[in-house]
Amino acid sequence: MSMIRSPELAPQGQKKIAWAARHMPVLSSLAEKYASRRPFAGLKMALCIHLEAKTAYLARVFQRCGAQVAVTGSNPLSTQDDVAAALAREGIAVFGWRGATEEEYADHIRRTIDTGPNLVIDDGGDLITMLHRERPDLLPQVRGGAEETTTGLTRLRALAEAGELAFPVIAVNDALCKYLFDNRYGTGQSAWDGIMRTTNLLVAGKTVVVAGFGWCGRGVAMRARGLGAQVIVTEVDPVRALEAAVEGYRVMPMLEAAPLGDIFITATGCREVIGAAALARLKDGAILANAGHFDVEIDKAALNRLARLAGSPRPNIEEYRFPDGRRVYLLAQGRLVNLAAGDGHPAEIMDLSFALQFLAMDYLRRSEGLPRAMLPLPAELDREVARLKLAAMGITIDSLTESQRAYLGLQ
Repeated sequence: MSMIRSPELAPQGQKKIAWAARHMPVLSSLAEKYASRRPFAGLKMALCIHLEAKTAYLARVFQRCGAQVAVTGSNPLSTQDDVAAALAREGIAVFGWRGATEEEYADHIRRTIDTGPNLVIDDGGDLITMLHRERPDLLPQVRGGAEETTTGLTRLRALAEAGELAFPVIAVNDALCKYLFDNRYGTGQSAWDGIMRTTNLLVAGKTVVVAGFGWCGRGVAMRARGLGAQVIVTEVDPVRALEAAVEGYRVMPMLEAAPLGDIFITATGCREVIGAAALARLKDGAILANAGHFDVEIDKAALNRLARLAGSPRPNIEEYRFPDGRRVYLLAQGRLVNLAAGDGHPAEIMDLSFALQFLAMDYLRRSEGLPRAMLPLPAELDREVARLKLAAMGITIDSLTESQRAYLGLQ
């Protein structure tokens, strides 16, 4: 049933998944707690998510808890073929391979939808959007879904506002234990991991331009400064721009930053953030990377109009040469640099996010009468994940006394 490229790589993928699992104690504790009950027995799950070791462990946990699981990648360059092979060998339906064309990518999502899911997890909104557009006949059997990216939430909220969302969707990305850690610390570390392993260049002393000062941009800027870079932030939101300024970053429009930057990283969720006018002003040797979900933040069409592709000096680097001789380097085809050119977020960070996803699915499974809307993750589930993570780290905290609870009006 699976559609994968390299089944012989399964042993290598199984080792990767085992390594990730050893560093995901919260998800492991939930697996231990729920597995004997098999709460997802009789339910079909569809996951459209970056198909690598940590997400594979999440799929494995759902399977262990009784679900029939189908998985596809949420980005053509983030799927790891050895991990896909490992999951397929374990009886999980896998549709995807690294380097899929746009047509193949869409077909993989389509085949995942064809399994007839009752619960869905999305990363970017592609699966839920296609499910609504192409398979409305399957919508009545879907109990709910979850979305874990800023980009995906934007797309699905538009669907909800148009009155077209057919089932409840938990906005996992808005949970505290998601964006405070995954978006900030996960993106901050993994984006730089992808950039540094791809370029093998020094960051210290360079000027880094971070486009967007949301939680992902905050993390990228923080890590850039920690690596010794001079950091410029570009923003369209005045409050975020002000926050970046009082954090000590230089803040300016992209057109002003364009000739100054050595490394550019986009993290906005919007399109053409580095557009034709900015591309035309880049200095010789500028490096372009994207940490947003889709490959639209750097205007690749404009780059191909303004410069010619002159080869690939290293894997995952494309060199563009302008008529005046300037060279610009695009990393990972403008796709998510942390996954297309790296291994994504650290396992300990994804432990939090995937524990939230697990609890969101369990909440949808046992809830009746939820509105067809974008819904917040219940706060008690957020706190449960935080408590489990603290326990795994060997950290204890205070609790309120009865008099303190009375003083705060909590009784």
